[in-house]
Amino acid sequence: MRPRTVVRRPRHAVSERPFIVIWEATRACPLACLHCRAEAQTARHPGELDGADARRVMDRVAGFGRPSPLFVITGGDPFQRADLTELISYGTSLGLRVAVSPSGTPTLTRDNLAAVRDAGAVALSLSLDGSTAERHDAFRGVPGVYDWTLDGWRAARELGLKVQVNTTVTRDGLEDLADVAALVKREGAMLWSGFVLVPTGRGEQLDPLTPGEIEDILHFLYDCGSVMATKTTEGHHFRRVALQRAVLDARGERPELGPLYRRLTARAVELGVFEGERRAVRRPPMDVSSGRGFVFISHTGEVHPSGFLPVSAGNVKDRPLTEIYRESELFERLRDPDLLRGKCGACEYKTVCGGSRSRAYGFTRDVLEADRYCAYEPGSFPYPDDVRALAERTRRRPTTPA
Repeated sequence: MRPRTVVRRPRHAVSERPFIVIWEATRACPLACLHCRAEAQTARHPGELDGADARRVMDRVAGFGRPSPLFVITGGDPFQRADLTELISYGTSLGLRVAVSPSGTPTLTRDNLAAVRDAGAVALSLSLDGSTAERHDAFRGVPGVYDWTLDGWRAARELGLKVQVNTTVTRDGLEDLADVAALVKREGAMLWSGFVLVPTGRGEQLDPLTPGEIEDILHFLYDCGSVMATKTTEGHHFRRVALQRAVLDARGERPELGPLYRRLTARAVELGVFEGERRAVRRPPMDVSSGRGFVFISHTGEVHPSGFLPVSAGNVKDRPLTEIYRESELFERLRDPDLLRGKCGACEYKTVCGGSRSRAYGFTRDVLEADRYCAYEPGSFPYPDDVRALAERTRRRPTTPA
């Protein structure tokens, strides 16, 4: 299987418009997830953006121009807002592609999902952090979440909603990743995303992974991409892996990886993950990062480069979103790879990867420092000319966002 392009880039300059805008509609959520960046509470915050504020935000998102950014309504649990479907309908009327990211709670019913679809939502993202109820419910802090999630997942598919499944990569769940992959393949999803944990919110209390373990996971996700669409969240070096693997595949070579990769691969083979029909075209990762094609709006209107990077560039109540995204000093700095420091600054992949700015901040409180979860040593890949040719082809061939 030969990809048409290895890494995708948005059609329009990311300095002018984001590829994706995520709005945290509320932090209210009945779950108690171990990694929650929002440290969600059971009650809604009195300072949340109200309906009028939210419609003004969507007006600004539409103001970026066509094709509009993907607009994702997340939380907390968005179903805690009684006006959710009204807001979806309004965004759709503006020409926005609206997606919703609900929590696996009793609100994840077929009726609610049908209302979301009928209001115009095009996709849904759900979290699955374990292959069994015991594993997933322990991570989410409430019994029953696994069953609610699977029931909602199946209902959404039957209703015609595209479903993305997100899995948080933590130490306790490492050995379960192949089982989760088998479950995602069996149930069917538009996309499976591995979230490489960022130490923020409750996630600061979880044991960090090693760079070698992350490298093994990224290569395992790449392998799974031959039979189902895969991506990463805050795993920007997945783009570097995709470029390197494309070169190695063309040369008939395999990378040298660690014991976690071998265990995950063996388990996936045992479960039949790689059996059956292969994807005709591998889904290339999209080259967007914090502040560079990506923008997050908090429940109170603060504008962040990412939901996992708690540094504000301004508030939508005081300044237009378009202006904050295009002109704020924070966003402009994040879009300049020449400002990166440490290993990320020295890396030949800094223009296509750049590391997780959220994780750099989480560990060092400096958004431009190196990403500690990257195992790659700059200049160590043996075929740099081949990689440069692939990267150059990517720069010449912007693709329609999908």
